[in-house]
Amino acid sequence: MSDTNNTTTTRVYWGVTGLLALAMVGAGIQELRHAPELVEAATGLGYPEYLLTILGIAKLLGASVLIAPQFRILKEWAYAGFTFDFGGAVISHITVGDPLEVTAPSAVCLVILGVSYFFYRRWNAFR
Repeated sequence: MSDTNNTTTTRVYWGVTGLLALAMVGAGIQELRHAPELVEAATGLGYPEYLLTILGIAKLLGASVLIAPQFRILKEWAYAGFTFDFGGAVISHITVGDPLEVTAPSAVCLVILGVSYFFYRRWNAFR
């Protein structure tokens, strides 16, 4: 592949992945501090409040792995974990009958994750 494709792939990968990692750090912190709106959302979906602690730790660890240039196997696990998190959130919101505006953020995160993973795989082809 040409240097232009490599540069574009690298920029898109790091841009999308950096945005995703930043969002996950923010979400992880909010979950660890048990922000009232997240407690309400989790319990409204039927989940126990302590799940926020587990998800918060997982998001902080996953975000760290995504931005670390090494740890290829751990990156795959982080992508899988975020897929389960966002996919599970979408399914949970649909199951309880939440409106689109409540379900959409998780679905958008799932799409952003997919874009990040796609470009991660392409970026790895250059390395």
